[in-house]
Amino acid sequence: MRIPFADKPFQADLRSSSVSVLQYLLEGSPGSFPITPDSFADVKILLIEDEPELTSVIVRSLERERFVVEVARDHATAVRKTADHQYDLILLDIMLPGGNGLDVLQGLKADGRSANVIIISAKDSLDDKLTGLDLGADDYLTKPFHIAELNARVRSVLRRKALGGSEALVAGNLVLDPVGRTAAVGGQPMALHRKEFDMLTYFLLNKGRLVSRGSLAEHVWGDHADDGDNLDFVYAQIKNLRKRLKQAGASVEVKAVYGIGYKLVEA
Repeated sequence: MRIPFADKPFQADLRSSSVSVLQYLLEGSPGSFPITPDSFADVKILLIEDEPELTSVIVRSLERERFVVEVARDHATAVRKTADHQYDLILLDIMLPGGNGLDVLQGLKADGRSANVIIISAKDSLDDKLTGLDLGADDYLTKPFHIAELNARVRSVLRRKALGGSEALVAGNLVLDPVGRTAAVGGQPMALHRKEFDMLTYFLLNKGRLVSRGSLAEHVWGDHADDGDNLDFVYAQIKNLRKRLKQAGASVEVKAVYGIGYKLVEA
C-alpha cells in the first residue's frame, strides 16, 4: 500500500513559523485569515478509517496542527461515535469492517448533520463520488493522496464553516471579502493597505472579542513581529485603520482596552 504522506509534512509552530497554525488552517498563506488560538483548540475531527498505518499518518499530521482527533476503525464504532458526539469535521472512508461508510453518511444526513464531511476512499468511480456528494459530503479525496492535499481540503471545509458558508465578513455597514481582498462601507469601496486589510480581517473574525497587541502582531506580521523592541508599529497601523474607518463612515470602530489590546465594536 502506498502511504499518502508528503516528504516534508507541514509542521506548525506558533512561535517559529511565519505562518501561524490558524492562518495555515484557514487560508494556507500568511496574513489574511487569523483567528484566536482558543478557537483552534475547539476544532474536533473524527477520522473513520480502518487501515492502521494510514490512520497513524493522518492522526500525526492533524495533531501536529493542534487538532483534537478521534478515530473509529469500523462501521459500528463510527455509527456510535457520530450518534453520541458532535464533530467539526469528519474524514470518512467508504469501505469499513462491518459496513459501508456511505451508510454512516446517510445516517448523518437523516439527522441533518451531513455537513463538514470529507470522504477519503480507494473507490474512485464516478457513481461513488456522486452518491457521497449527494448525501451531503463536502469533498471526495481518492486514495492514494498526499497528506498536504488532505490538509488543504480540511482547511477549505473549516474555512467555510468559520464563515458560516459565506466568504463575506460583515459588521454594521462594513462588508469585507477576504478572498477578493476588498472592503466596502455602505456599498462604497474602501481603500486599504495590505496590513490594514489583514488587521481588519483579524478584527472581524474576532468581532466583539478582546485582541491583545501581541497576538495581533504575531498573526498579521508573523516572525517579523519580533524584529522591533516594542509593539509601537501595531499602534501606528491601528491609528491608520481607525482613520480610514472614520473617513469611510463605517459604523464600527476599534476600541482600545488600556494595557491589554483592542476590540472591534459597532459604534
